[in-house]
Amino acid sequence: MIDLFFDSVLLPTGWARDVRIGVDAGGWITSVQPQSTPRGAQRTPGIAVPGVPNVHSHAFQRAMAGSAEMGSPAGDSFWSWRTRMYAFVRSLTPHDIEAIAAQLFVELLRRGFTSVAEFHYLRNAEDGTPYEDPVEMARRILKAGDATGIGLTILPALYQASDFGGVKPEAEQRRFLNNVESLISDIAILGAEASGSTVRIGLALHSLRAVPGNSLTNAIDAARKMDPNIPIHIHVAEQLREVNRSLSWCGTRPAAWLLDHAPVDKQWCLIHATHIDEDEIARIAASGATVGLCPTTEANLGDGIFPFLEYQNRKGNWAIGTDSHVGRGPASELRLLEYGQRLKTLTRNVAAGTQNKSTGRALLDAAWSGGAKASGRRIGSLVKGARADIVILDPNHPALLGLSEDDALDAWIFSGDETPVSDVFTGGNHVVRHGRHVAADNIYASYAAVAQVLAKNI
Repeated sequence: MIDLFFDSVLLPTGWARDVRIGVDAGGWITSVQPQSTPRGAQRTPGIAVPGVPNVHSHAFQRAMAGSAEMGSPAGDSFWSWRTRMYAFVRSLTPHDIEAIAAQLFVELLRRGFTSVAEFHYLRNAEDGTPYEDPVEMARRILKAGDATGIGLTILPALYQASDFGGVKPEAEQRRFLNNVESLISDIAILGAEASGSTVRIGLALHSLRAVPGNSLTNAIDAARKMDPNIPIHIHVAEQLREVNRSLSWCGTRPAAWLLDHAPVDKQWCLIHATHIDEDEIARIAASGATVGLCPTTEANLGDGIFPFLEYQNRKGNWAIGTDSHVGRGPASELRLLEYGQRLKTLTRNVAAGTQNKSTGRALLDAAWSGGAKASGRRIGSLVKGARADIVILDPNHPALLGLSEDDALDAWIFSGDETPVSDVFTGGNHVVRHGRHVAADNIYASYAAVAQVLAKNI
Protein backbone atom coordinates (compact mmCIF):
# COMPACT_ATOMS: atom_id res chain seq x y z
CA MET A 1 0.00 0.00 0.00
CA ILE A 2 1.14 3.53 -0.76
CA ASP A 3 -0.05 7.07 -0.15
CA LEU A 4 0.13 9.64 -2.90
CA PHE A 5 0.01 13.36 -2.21
CA PHE A 6 -1.05 16.15 -4.58
CA ASP A 7 -1.28 19.89 -4.13
CA SER A 8 -4.44 20.31 -6.21
CA VAL A 9 -6.90 17.53 -7.15
CA LEU A 10 -10.22 17.44 -8.98
CA LEU A 11 -12.62 15.32 -6.90
CA PRO A 12 -16.32 14.64 -7.61
CA THR A 13 -17.12 17.37 -5.10
CA GLY A 14 -14.87 19.87 -6.86
CA TRP A 15 -11.31 21.10 -6.58
CA ALA A 16 -9.47 20.28 -3.36
CA ARG A 17 -6.07 21.18 -1.96
CA ASP A 18 -3.41 19.08 -0.21
CA VAL A 19 -4.99 15.72 -1.00
CA ARG A 20 -3.61 12.40 0.23
CA ILE A 21 -4.83 9.39 -1.78
CA GLY A 22 -4.33 5.91 -0.34
CA VAL A 23 -3.82 3.07 -2.81
CA ASP A 24 -3.84 -0.64 -1.98
CA ALA A 25 -1.61 -3.35 -3.46
CA GLY A 26 -4.18 -4.06 -6.17
CA GLY A 27 -4.19 -0.47 -7.41
CA TRP A 28 -7.53 0.62 -5.93
CA ILE A 29 -8.11 3.84 -4.02
CA THR A 30 -8.68 3.15 -0.33
CA SER A 31 -8.97 6.72 0.93
CA VAL A 32 -9.11 10.32 -0.26
CA GLN A 33 -8.18 12.95 2.34
CA PRO A 34 -8.24 16.66 1.39
CA GLN A 35 -6.43 19.21 3.55
CA SER A 36 -3.94 16.58 4.63
CA THR A 37 -0.16 16.57 5.01
CA PRO A 38 2.49 14.98 2.78
CA ARG A 39 4.34 13.24 5.61
CA GLY A 40 5.23 9.68 4.53
CA ALA A 41 3.51 10.04 1.16
CA GLN A 42 4.87 10.11 -2.38
CA ARG A 43 4.46 13.72 -3.44
CA THR A 44 4.00 14.77 -7.07
CA PRO A 45 3.69 18.48 -7.87
CA GLY A 46 1.08 19.68 -10.31
CA ILE A 47 -2.65 19.60 -10.97
CA ALA A 48 -4.14 16.11 -10.53
CA VAL A 49 -7.20 14.90 -12.44
CA PRO A 50 -8.69 11.48 -13.19
CA GLY A 51 -7.16 9.57 -16.08
CA VAL A 52 -9.27 9.72 -19.23
CA PRO A 53 -10.80 6.50 -20.62
CA ASN A 54 -10.34 5.78 -24.32
CA VAL A 55 -13.38 3.78 -25.45
CA HIS A 56 -12.43 2.82 -29.00
CA SER A 57 -9.16 1.54 -30.40
CA HIS A 58 -7.93 -0.66 -33.24
CA ALA A 59 -4.33 -0.82 -32.04
CA PHE A 60 -2.83 -2.24 -35.23
CA GLN A 61 -3.93 0.84 -37.19
CA ARG A 62 -1.41 2.96 -35.26
CA ALA A 63 1.27 1.69 -37.64
CA MET A 64 -0.53 3.04 -40.72
CA ALA A 65 -1.76 6.34 -39.23
CA GLY A 66 -1.09 9.17 -41.67
CA SER A 67 -0.15 6.81 -44.49
CA ALA A 68 -3.34 6.86 -46.54
CA GLU A 69 -3.39 10.51 -47.58
CA MET A 70 -2.70 10.25 -51.33
CA GLY A 71 -5.27 11.70 -53.69
CA SER A 72 -6.66 9.73 -56.62
CA PRO A 73 -8.32 10.56 -59.96
CA ALA A 74 -11.17 8.30 -58.80
CA GLY A 75 -11.58 10.27 -55.57
CA ASP A 76 -11.11 8.97 -52.07
CA SER A 77 -13.45 7.92 -49.26
CA PHE A 78 -13.77 5.76 -46.19
CA TRP A 79 -14.24 2.78 -48.47
CA SER A 80 -11.02 3.31 -50.42
CA TRP A 81 -9.21 3.85 -47.10
CA ARG A 82 -10.63 0.51 -45.95
CA THR A 83 -9.14 -1.20 -49.00
CA ARG A 84 -5.71 0.15 -48.04
CA MET A 85 -6.22 -1.01 -44.47
CA TYR A 86 -7.05 -4.52 -45.68
CA ALA A 87 -3.80 -4.60 -47.66
CA PHE A 88 -1.82 -3.35 -44.69
CA VAL A 89 -3.23 -5.90 -42.28
CA ARG A 90 -2.56 -8.84 -44.57
CA SER A 91 0.89 -9.72 -43.24
CA LEU A 92 0.80 -8.51 -39.62
CA THR A 93 2.19 -11.07 -37.18
CA PRO A 94 1.46 -11.49 -33.47
CA HIS A 95 4.90 -10.03 -32.74
CA ASP A 96 4.05 -7.00 -34.87
CA ILE A 97 0.76 -6.50 -33.04
CA GLU A 98 2.43 -6.55 -29.64
CA ALA A 99 5.09 -4.03 -30.68
CA ILE A 100 2.54 -1.69 -32.30
CA ALA A 101 0.13 -1.87 -29.36
CA ALA A 102 2.86 -1.20 -26.79
CA GLN A 103 4.06 1.89 -28.69
CA LEU A 104 0.49 3.11 -29.01
CA PHE A 105 -0.21 2.62 -25.32
CA VAL A 106 2.90 4.59 -24.37
CA GLU A 107 1.68 7.45 -26.54
CA LEU A 108 -1.85 7.32 -25.14
CA LEU A 109 -0.57 7.37 -21.57
CA ARG A 110 1.82 10.21 -22.29
CA ARG A 111 -1.13 12.37 -23.32
CA GLY A 112 -3.51 11.46 -20.48
CA PHE A 113 -5.42 8.36 -21.53
CA THR A 114 -5.04 5.79 -18.74
CA SER A 115 -7.24 3.01 -20.11
CA VAL A 116 -8.29 1.80 -23.53
CA ALA A 117 -11.13 -0.31 -24.90
CA GLU A 118 -9.61 -2.41 -27.66
CA PHE A 119 -12.19 -3.33 -30.30
CA HIS A 120 -10.37 -6.51 -31.31
CA TYR A 121 -11.20 -8.07 -34.66
CA LEU A 122 -7.77 -9.05 -36.05
CA ARG A 123 -8.04 -12.66 -34.91
CA ASN A 124 -6.78 -15.14 -37.53
CA ALA A 125 -3.57 -15.99 -39.33
CA GLU A 126 -2.85 -14.57 -42.79
CA ASP A 127 -4.66 -17.41 -44.57
CA GLY A 128 -7.75 -16.95 -42.40
CA THR A 129 -7.28 -19.99 -40.18
CA PRO A 130 -7.23 -19.55 -36.39
CA TYR A 131 -3.87 -19.64 -34.67
CA GLU A 132 -3.07 -22.77 -32.67
CA ASP A 133 -3.92 -20.61 -29.70
CA PRO A 134 -7.11 -18.92 -30.97
CA VAL A 135 -6.60 -15.90 -28.69
CA GLU A 136 -2.96 -15.40 -29.67
CA MET A 137 -3.58 -11.91 -31.04
CA ALA A 138 -5.59 -10.86 -27.99
CA ARG A 139 -2.83 -12.11 -25.71
CA ARG A 140 -0.39 -9.83 -27.51
CA ILE A 141 -2.61 -6.85 -26.78
CA LEU A 142 -2.72 -7.90 -23.13
CA LYS A 143 1.08 -8.25 -23.03
CA ALA A 144 1.41 -4.73 -24.40
CA GLY A 145 -0.95 -3.55 -21.68
CA ASP A 146 1.16 -5.27 -19.02
CA ALA A 147 4.36 -3.75 -20.41
CA THR A 148 2.98 -0.21 -20.37
CA GLY A 149 0.61 -0.24 -17.37
CA ILE A 150 -2.46 0.91 -19.27
CA GLY A 151 -5.85 -0.41 -18.18
CA LEU A 152 -7.65 -2.53 -20.76
CA THR A 153 -11.15 -3.47 -21.78
CA ILE A 154 -10.60 -6.01 -24.52
CA LEU A 155 -13.54 -6.70 -26.79
CA PRO A 156 -13.25 -9.80 -29.01
CA ALA A 157 -15.35 -9.07 -32.10
CA LEU A 158 -17.90 -11.08 -34.01
CA TYR A 159 -17.37 -10.72 -37.76
CA GLN A 160 -19.14 -12.95 -40.30
CA ALA A 161 -20.36 -11.07 -43.38
CA SER A 162 -19.44 -8.30 -45.81
CA ASP A 163 -22.78 -6.49 -45.92
CA PHE A 164 -26.30 -6.37 -44.55
CA GLY A 165 -28.26 -9.59 -44.86
CA GLY A 166 -25.32 -11.93 -44.37
CA VAL A 167 -23.56 -11.32 -47.69
CA LYS A 168 -20.56 -13.64 -48.11
CA PRO A 169 -17.37 -12.10 -46.67
CA GLU A 170 -14.66 -10.83 -48.98
CA ALA A 171 -11.33 -12.61 -49.19
CA GLU A 172 -9.63 -9.58 -47.63
CA GLN A 173 -11.74 -10.04 -44.48
CA ARG A 174 -10.60 -13.59 -43.74
CA ARG A 175 -8.35 -12.54 -40.86
CA PHE A 176 -11.37 -11.12 -39.03
CA LEU A 177 -13.86 -13.99 -39.41
CA ASN A 178 -15.26 -16.18 -36.66
CA ASN A 179 -18.60 -17.50 -35.45
CA VAL A 180 -20.61 -17.15 -32.27
CA GLU A 181 -19.22 -20.34 -30.75
CA SER A 182 -15.58 -19.35 -31.28
CA LEU A 183 -16.27 -15.80 -30.11
CA ILE A 184 -17.80 -16.96 -26.84
CA SER A 185 -14.93 -19.41 -26.38
CA ASP A 186 -12.44 -16.56 -26.84
CA ILE A 187 -14.27 -14.46 -24.25
CA ALA A 188 -14.30 -17.38 -21.80
CA ILE A 189 -10.58 -18.10 -22.24
CA LEU A 190 -9.58 -14.48 -21.82
CA GLY A 191 -11.96 -13.98 -18.91
CA ALA A 192 -10.56 -16.96 -17.01
CA GLU A 193 -7.04 -15.56 -17.25
CA ALA A 194 -7.65 -11.82 -16.96
CA SER A 195 -6.60 -9.79 -13.97
CA GLY A 196 -9.75 -8.18 -12.64
CA SER A 197 -7.79 -5.16 -11.48
CA THR A 198 -6.37 -4.17 -14.86
CA VAL A 199 -8.39 -6.02 -17.52
CA ARG A 200 -12.10 -6.23 -18.35
CA ILE A 201 -13.42 -8.59 -21.01
CA GLY A 202 -16.28 -7.39 -23.20
CA LEU A 203 -18.09 -8.22 -26.42
CA ALA A 204 -17.75 -6.45 -29.76
CA LEU A 205 -20.22 -6.85 -32.61
CA HIS A 206 -18.28 -5.44 -35.52
CA SER A 207 -21.27 -3.84 -37.25
CA LEU A 208 -24.69 -4.69 -38.62
CA ARG A 209 -22.95 -5.14 -41.98
CA ALA A 210 -20.70 -7.84 -40.54
CA VAL A 211 -23.07 -9.53 -38.06
CA PRO A 212 -26.37 -11.07 -39.21
CA GLY A 213 -29.32 -10.57 -36.89
CA ASN A 214 -29.58 -14.12 -35.56
CA SER A 215 -25.86 -14.19 -34.77
CA LEU A 216 -26.14 -10.84 -33.02
CA THR A 217 -28.93 -12.16 -30.79
CA ASN A 218 -27.14 -15.42 -30.03
CA ALA A 219 -23.86 -13.69 -29.19
CA ILE A 220 -25.51 -11.22 -26.82
CA ASP A 221 -27.51 -13.94 -25.07
CA ALA A 222 -24.47 -16.18 -24.61
CA ALA A 223 -22.21 -13.36 -23.45
CA ARG A 224 -24.74 -12.07 -20.93
CA LYS A 225 -25.15 -15.55 -19.46
CA MET A 226 -21.42 -15.46 -18.72
CA ASP A 227 -21.48 -11.88 -17.44
CA PRO A 228 -24.81 -10.02 -17.11
CA ASN A 229 -22.96 -6.68 -17.07
CA ILE A 230 -20.59 -7.38 -19.94
CA PRO A 231 -19.68 -4.26 -21.97
CA ILE A 232 -21.04 -4.51 -25.53
CA HIS A 233 -19.65 -2.33 -28.34
CA ILE A 234 -20.73 -1.99 -31.97
CA HIS A 235 -19.91 0.28 -34.94
CA VAL A 236 -23.13 1.84 -36.19
CA ALA A 237 -24.17 4.47 -38.76
CA GLU A 238 -20.61 5.67 -39.38
CA GLN A 239 -21.10 6.33 -43.10
CA LEU A 240 -24.04 7.50 -45.21
CA ARG A 241 -23.49 4.54 -47.52
CA GLU A 242 -24.05 2.27 -44.52
CA VAL A 243 -27.34 4.01 -43.77
CA ASN A 244 -28.47 3.73 -47.38
CA ARG A 245 -27.50 0.05 -47.58
CA SER A 246 -29.49 -0.61 -44.42
CA LEU A 247 -32.53 1.16 -45.85
CA SER A 248 -32.25 -0.91 -49.04
CA TRP A 249 -31.89 -4.13 -47.06
CA CYS A 250 -34.68 -3.77 -44.51
CA GLY A 251 -36.30 -0.35 -44.93
CA THR A 252 -34.88 0.81 -41.59
CA ARG A 253 -31.88 2.94 -40.62
CA PRO A 254 -29.10 0.94 -38.87
CA ALA A 255 -29.34 2.59 -35.45
CA ALA A 256 -33.13 2.19 -35.48
CA TRP A 257 -32.81 -1.46 -36.50
CA LEU A 258 -30.38 -2.06 -33.65
CA LEU A 259 -32.68 -0.39 -31.12
CA ASP A 260 -35.62 -2.41 -32.43
CA HIS A 261 -33.88 -5.78 -32.35
CA ALA A 262 -31.25 -5.69 -29.59
CA PRO A 263 -31.45 -5.06 -25.81
CA VAL A 264 -29.52 -1.79 -25.98
CA ASP A 265 -28.97 -0.44 -22.48
CA LYS A 266 -26.34 1.17 -20.26
CA GLN A 267 -23.84 -1.65 -20.94
CA TRP A 268 -23.72 -0.72 -24.62
CA CYS A 269 -21.39 1.62 -26.48
CA LEU A 270 -22.47 2.65 -29.98
CA ILE A 271 -19.33 3.65 -31.85
CA HIS A 272 -19.59 6.73 -34.10
CA ALA A 273 -23.39 6.84 -34.63
CA THR A 274 -22.54 9.73 -36.93
CA HIS A 275 -25.65 9.58 -39.08
CA ILE A 276 -28.61 9.29 -36.72
CA ASP A 277 -31.91 11.13 -37.02
CA GLU A 278 -34.00 12.84 -34.33
CA ASP A 279 -35.87 9.69 -33.35
CA GLU A 280 -32.65 7.68 -33.06
CA ILE A 281 -31.04 10.45 -31.01
CA ALA A 282 -33.92 10.36 -28.54
CA ARG A 283 -33.98 6.57 -28.32
CA ILE A 284 -30.22 6.16 -27.85
CA ALA A 285 -30.18 8.80 -25.12
CA ALA A 286 -33.15 7.18 -23.37
CA SER A 287 -31.57 3.72 -23.52
CA GLY A 288 -28.67 4.72 -21.26
CA ALA A 289 -26.13 3.58 -23.85
CA THR A 290 -22.94 5.55 -24.48
CA VAL A 291 -22.00 6.90 -27.88
CA GLY A 292 -18.28 6.44 -28.55
CA LEU A 293 -17.04 9.47 -30.50
CA CYS A 294 -13.66 9.45 -32.28
CA PRO A 295 -13.46 12.95 -33.77
CA THR A 296 -9.99 12.81 -35.32
CA THR A 297 -10.66 9.50 -37.05
CA GLU A 298 -14.15 10.58 -38.09
CA ALA A 299 -12.63 13.71 -39.63
CA ASN A 300 -9.77 11.82 -41.25
CA LEU A 301 -12.10 9.28 -42.86
CA GLY A 302 -14.69 11.84 -43.93
CA ASP A 303 -17.41 10.24 -41.84
CA GLY A 304 -19.31 13.40 -41.00
CA ILE A 305 -20.16 15.32 -37.83
CA PHE A 306 -22.14 13.74 -35.01
CA PRO A 307 -25.33 15.65 -33.96
CA PHE A 308 -23.78 16.49 -30.62
CA LEU A 309 -25.93 19.44 -29.60
CA GLU A 310 -29.18 17.59 -30.21
CA TYR A 311 -27.85 14.54 -28.35
CA GLN A 312 -26.56 16.61 -25.46
CA ASN A 313 -29.95 18.31 -25.14
CA ARG A 314 -31.38 14.82 -24.62
CA LYS A 315 -28.79 14.25 -21.86
CA GLY A 316 -27.24 11.35 -23.73
CA ASN A 317 -24.05 9.66 -22.53
CA TRP A 318 -20.94 9.91 -24.66
CA ALA A 319 -17.21 9.21 -24.45
CA ILE A 320 -14.16 9.50 -26.68
CA GLY A 321 -11.81 7.12 -28.42
CA THR A 322 -8.97 7.31 -30.90
CA ASP A 323 -10.01 4.51 -33.29
CA SER A 324 -7.39 4.58 -36.10
CA HIS A 325 -5.01 6.70 -33.98
CA VAL A 326 -4.42 9.61 -36.30
CA GLY A 327 -4.90 11.45 -33.01
CA ARG A 328 -3.67 9.92 -29.76
CA GLY A 329 -4.62 12.25 -26.94
CA PRO A 330 -7.80 13.22 -25.12
CA ALA A 331 -7.16 16.93 -25.68
CA SER A 332 -7.07 16.58 -29.47
CA GLU A 333 -10.24 14.47 -29.53
CA LEU A 334 -12.18 16.82 -27.25
CA ARG A 335 -10.92 19.92 -29.03
CA LEU A 336 -12.01 18.65 -32.44
CA LEU A 337 -15.35 17.51 -31.05
CA GLU A 338 -16.04 21.02 -29.75
CA TYR A 339 -14.64 22.79 -32.80
CA GLY A 340 -16.70 20.67 -35.17
CA GLN A 341 -19.83 21.74 -33.33
CA ARG A 342 -18.76 25.40 -33.37
CA LEU A 343 -18.34 25.23 -37.14
CA LYS A 344 -21.69 23.53 -37.51
CA THR A 345 -23.68 25.79 -35.18
CA LEU A 346 -21.74 29.07 -35.73
CA THR A 347 -21.54 29.47 -31.94
CA ARG A 348 -18.90 28.96 -29.25
CA ASN A 349 -18.61 26.83 -26.08
CA VAL A 350 -21.14 24.30 -27.31
CA ALA A 351 -20.38 21.64 -24.69
CA ALA A 352 -20.88 24.13 -21.86
CA GLY A 353 -24.21 25.16 -23.33
CA THR A 354 -26.02 27.92 -21.49
CA GLN A 355 -24.36 27.05 -18.19
CA ASN A 356 -21.82 29.39 -16.69
CA LYS A 357 -19.28 26.57 -16.90
CA SER A 358 -15.85 25.83 -18.31
CA THR A 359 -16.10 24.10 -21.68
CA GLY A 360 -13.02 22.04 -20.94
CA ARG A 361 -14.52 20.86 -17.68
CA ALA A 362 -17.86 20.05 -19.36
CA LEU A 363 -16.11 17.97 -22.01
CA LEU A 364 -13.92 16.12 -19.54
CA ASP A 365 -16.75 15.45 -17.08
CA ALA A 366 -18.70 13.71 -19.84
CA ALA A 367 -15.65 11.82 -21.13
CA TRP A 368 -14.82 10.56 -17.64
CA SER A 369 -18.38 9.46 -16.86
CA GLY A 370 -19.26 7.98 -20.24
CA GLY A 371 -15.83 6.41 -20.57
CA ALA A 372 -16.20 4.53 -17.30
CA LYS A 373 -19.62 3.20 -18.36
CA ALA A 374 -18.41 2.06 -21.76
CA SER A 375 -15.24 0.49 -20.35
CA GLY A 376 -17.08 -1.46 -17.66
CA ARG A 377 -14.41 -0.51 -15.12
CA ARG A 378 -14.33 1.61 -11.96
CA ILE A 379 -12.39 4.48 -13.48
CA GLY A 380 -12.81 8.14 -14.37
CA SER A 381 -13.21 9.44 -10.81
CA LEU A 382 -10.89 9.80 -7.83
CA VAL A 383 -13.03 8.21 -5.12
CA LYS A 384 -12.66 5.33 -2.71
CA GLY A 385 -13.06 2.04 -4.55
CA ALA A 386 -12.05 3.43 -7.95
CA ARG A 387 -8.89 2.63 -9.86
CA ALA A 388 -5.98 4.90 -8.95
CA ASP A 389 -5.58 6.27 -12.48
CA ILE A 390 -4.33 9.84 -12.14
CA VAL A 391 -3.01 12.40 -14.62
CA ILE A 392 -0.83 15.32 -13.50
CA LEU A 393 -0.78 18.58 -15.45
CA ASP A 394 2.36 20.69 -15.19
CA PRO A 395 1.44 24.22 -14.01
CA ASN A 396 4.80 25.42 -15.36
CA HIS A 397 4.01 24.33 -18.90
CA PRO A 398 3.69 27.43 -21.15
CA ALA A 399 0.03 26.68 -21.79
CA LEU A 400 -0.82 26.55 -18.08
CA LEU A 401 1.32 29.28 -16.54
CA GLY A 402 -0.63 31.23 -13.96
CA LEU A 403 -3.72 29.04 -14.35
CA SER A 404 -5.42 26.70 -11.94
CA GLU A 405 -8.49 24.53 -11.63
CA ASP A 406 -10.96 24.72 -14.55
CA ASP A 407 -8.90 27.37 -16.35
CA ALA A 408 -6.07 24.84 -16.53
CA LEU A 409 -8.42 22.23 -18.02
CA ASP A 410 -9.49 24.69 -20.71
CA ALA A 411 -5.85 25.43 -21.52
CA TRP A 412 -5.02 21.70 -21.66
CA ILE A 413 -7.66 21.17 -24.34
CA PHE A 414 -7.67 24.44 -26.26
CA SER A 415 -4.14 25.90 -26.03
CA GLY A 416 -1.82 24.27 -28.56
CA ASP A 417 -0.79 20.74 -29.39
CA GLU A 418 2.04 20.11 -26.91
CA THR A 419 0.68 18.19 -23.96
CA PRO A 420 1.09 19.64 -20.45
CA VAL A 421 0.75 16.15 -18.96
CA SER A 422 3.85 15.62 -16.84
CA ASP A 423 3.13 12.48 -14.83
CA VAL A 424 0.67 9.60 -14.99
CA PHE A 425 -0.28 6.93 -12.48
CA THR A 426 -2.22 3.79 -13.39
CA GLY A 427 -3.33 1.63 -10.50
CA GLY A 428 -1.08 3.79 -8.34
CA ASN A 429 1.99 2.92 -10.41
CA HIS A 430 4.02 5.88 -11.67
CA VAL A 431 4.21 4.98 -15.39
CA VAL A 432 4.95 8.44 -16.83
CA ARG A 433 7.54 10.54 -14.99
CA HIS A 434 8.40 14.10 -15.98
CA GLY A 435 6.83 13.64 -19.39
CA ARG A 436 8.37 10.28 -20.29
CA HIS A 437 7.05 6.75 -20.00
CA VAL A 438 9.30 4.62 -17.82
CA ALA A 439 9.61 1.90 -20.52
CA ALA A 440 9.60 4.20 -23.56
CA ASP A 441 13.08 3.39 -24.86
CA ASN A 442 12.72 -0.40 -25.03
CA ILE A 443 9.22 -0.19 -26.41
CA TYR A 444 10.25 2.26 -29.09
CA ALA A 445 13.17 0.06 -30.15
CA SER A 446 10.82 -2.90 -30.69
CA TYR A 447 8.30 -0.75 -32.53
CA ALA A 448 10.92 0.88 -34.76
CA ALA A 449 12.15 -2.50 -35.98
CA VAL A 450 8.61 -3.53 -36.87
CA ALA A 451 7.44 -0.21 -38.33
CA GLN A 452 10.29 0.10 -40.81
CA VAL A 453 9.40 -3.26 -42.29
CA LEU A 454 5.67 -2.58 -42.31
CA ALA A 455 6.13 0.79 -44.03
CA LYS A 456 7.00 -1.11 -47.20
CA ASN A 457 3.52 -2.66 -47.19
CA ILE A 458 1.56 0.59 -46.90
